[in-house]
Amino acid sequence: MSLREVKKIVKAIQTSDGAGVKLKRSMGVPELDFIDPFLMFDEFGSENKDDYIAGFPPHPHRGIETVTYMLAGRFKHEDSTGSKGEMGPGSVQWMTAAGGIIHSEMPIMKEGKLHGFQLWVNMPAKLKMSKPSYQNIEPKDIPEFKDQEKKIKIIAGKFEDKTGPAKGFVDPIYLDIELKKGGNFIYAIPPSHNAFIYLVAGEIKIGSKTHERLENSTLICLKNGSDLKIYSVKESQFLIIAGKPIGEPIARGGPFVMNTKQEILKAVQDYHSGNFVQKCLEL
Repeated sequence: MSLREVKKIVKAIQTSDGAGVKLKRSMGVPELDFIDPFLMFDEFGSENKDDYIAGFPPHPHRGIETVTYMLAGRFKHEDSTGSKGEMGPGSVQWMTAAGGIIHSEMPIMKEGKLHGFQLWVNMPAKLKMSKPSYQNIEPKDIPEFKDQEKKIKIIAGKFEDKTGPAKGFVDPIYLDIELKKGGNFIYAIPPSHNAFIYLVAGEIKIGSKTHERLENSTLICLKNGSDLKIYSVKESQFLIIAGKPIGEPIARGGPFVMNTKQEILKAVQDYHSGNFVQKCLEL
């Protein structure tokens, strides 16, 4: 058994996005640019409505998938494909921007707690200009595994005999795990996948080697290996996210992620010329 050990630990930094929504970012920052195929990871959460009420007004994306997972609060999604949906506690939105999409995510709630996560997943070059799509996944459609030590929500990938409903191009794994104090969790991640853990709350130990203390709002990059072993020092909640690396050049330009600078400039040109959405829908 080859254990996956800690490779790098990144403490999330405070920032804002959209129309001023306050959040914690741990990937897509100077300390950690990306983990192929993942490009960005944010945790958003507050009980102060001023931190989220302005939401994320209409904005474009091209060349990526965005995955939003809600723990608390309610948001409304609308996009240029005509898709609409509401995200509440436990729901997931898996949006494939591909060749181009314009969407908004705005709070329905006027007060109360908001808490969730957004992940950006890269797409292979051959699919970056394909037709956009949208998966709206309700909590009732996300299978759960429970025993005396743990509760696991399987958003994507497999655990035991349960398979998550979300589909992606990188054979994704996305698990939400609650582990009681003193509990152990062992999970086999395909050796072909890159993987990371995001510790939402609590304190955990990973693998068999000594590493620095891991507490709330921390991203942990994992080394290659097969089995992942986690021990909970305190009652903890964490996400396990993994996928096959794409291994292609990455060019970024705000909400656009392509393979070359020229493709980024073309995306900007398409957006400002008013034919951004048509360009991909004609394919």
